[in-house]
Amino acid sequence: MGKKGNRIQIILECTEQRKSGISGISRYTTTKNKKNSPNRIELKKYNPILKKYTIHKEIK
Repeated sequence: MGKKGNRIQIILECTEQRKSGISGISRYTTTKNKKNSPNRIELKKYNPILKKYTIHKEIK
């Protein structure tokens, strides 16, 4: 029997940079279990353009 396939690949995008209007986009890709966390996730990740840790939200 094979695995069910509950893990999906998602993209995290910086919210602070989008609001400021600075060119370029800080994005990260990761996976999540859609059964355990059906809502969109937010993680603090490093933004190399702003040179600090910012909140990155899941985009569709």
